[in-house]
Amino acid sequence: MKKVNFFFIYIILCFLYINNSVYAHVDSFEIWLKTFEKKALKKGVSKKTFELAMSNAKFLAKVIEYDRYQPEFYEDTITYISKRTNKEKIKSGINLYNKNKLLINSIDEEFLVEKELLLALMGIETNFGTYVGKMDIISSLATLSFDKRRSEFFTNELIIMLQLIEKNVIDHKVLYGSWAGAFGNFQFMPSTIMDHAIDYDSDNKIDLKSLNDSFASAANYINKLGWKKDDPCYLKIELNDKVPTTLLNTSAKKIKNKEKLKILKKYIKDPDKIKFDENMKVAIITPDIDIIPNANTLNPAYLVFENYEIILKWNRSLRFGLAVCNLKNKFNCELSKLKNAYCTNVSVSDFKKKFVYIH
Repeated sequence: MKKVNFFFIYIILCFLYINNSVYAHVDSFEIWLKTFEKKALKKGVSKKTFELAMSNAKFLAKVIEYDRYQPEFYEDTITYISKRTNKEKIKSGINLYNKNKLLINSIDEEFLVEKELLLALMGIETNFGTYVGKMDIISSLATLSFDKRRSEFFTNELIIMLQLIEKNVIDHKVLYGSWAGAFGNFQFMPSTIMDHAIDYDSDNKIDLKSLNDSFASAANYINKLGWKKDDPCYLKIELNDKVPTTLLNTSAKKIKNKEKLKILKKYIKDPDKIKFDENMKVAIITPDIDIIPNANTLNPAYLVFENYEIILKWNRSLRFGLAVCNLKNKFNCELSKLKNAYCTNVSVSDFKKKFVYIH
């Protein structure tokens, strides 16, 4: 009987603790909201716009949970890539392209960004617009601004979103997207919308859920980041055991220790198969060591080029960058006539020197 009573009391105490914790967050969030309002008004957001956009803002505990448990934090590279570059994804992308060839080809040529890359980005970001997210973006940004982990970044993004609403660039009523505050077919953050979004169809509004504006905006953004059309992105390699650990990159924050290819070749098995210019500056990444305890740091391993670093500016994740470039390559296989060579790992120099292997 005593054990039962003790257990019952324990359950009640846990319940009260959890509820008090939630209420504490809510109370603190309300205090934060008043402080944030002062910051927003100083940045040119009107009282009217603030009340219009923020009146229903609330703390979303689920957003914090998502932030702490992102796939990039726990999925190994091969699993991460295979999930995002499967046959269904390729089929969906090809269907979208076939229905919109004129538009996508035109944007490819105008912005000097391969259609395959645009399809890959859209495919991985939102599965070609079929999942753009259902979270209240204002509340998501507010929650992440209130949170301590990346408060400065998300405070700035939330203020920019309010400025976009102020300028009638974005309608606050349609702001539903990812838990991190990203919006549209290519998951643009507010600062990206402000700097790179385009009214491509000249209808006096930017609709990032429409194909016209979203494809053009994505192409404009990746072009401005420095993407070089038809240049390589990455190459999967096998390293020998002589490679110094100082040459291995495991973080997406900054790719370090770049060397000329001819210097790194001595650490790569079958180096003669690599047909790129030996004076090109490249780096080695071994992305799994940061998530897999006691992992073999040499497998998987990749040579990465300048274009790969451009993808990291879009999303600071080594695995995301590899998945995008991998899917881009697969779309190239489907849309070109090179399946018998390019898509079966024959030497790059046999067809288009600047492309990379599929692995």
